Amino acid sequence: MIEPSLTPASTVPAPEIDPRKDSLIEYPSLFPIKVMGVKVEGFVEAITLLAQQFDPTFDPSTIELRPSSGGKYLGITVTITATSRTQLDDLYWALSSHPMVKMVL
Repeated sequence: MIEPSLTPASTVPAPEIDPRKDSLIEYPSLFPIKVMGVKVEGFVEAITLLAQQFDPTFDPSTIELRPSSGGKYLGITVTITATSRTQLDDLYWALSSHPMVKMVL
């Protein structure tokens, strides 16, 4: 009878995990975010303030506005400098939970 070996079956080291490979985004990078809401006074300013909270280098002059065909809604595109997945997740959460926002893409 052959005795089983007491050494590990494999001595191949586990592969290193590179968090950058888990993301399709390279950081830092410019990242556009589209926000839709009812066209009301203060909507653009509220979105601008949120963008600036999460990206101190955000330039409000880069904001793009698109009113809906009926004029009731407004699409706002803010392009931030994304520095991490956490930053993007937190910004999406803040935008999505804002009472003036209907949708974030």
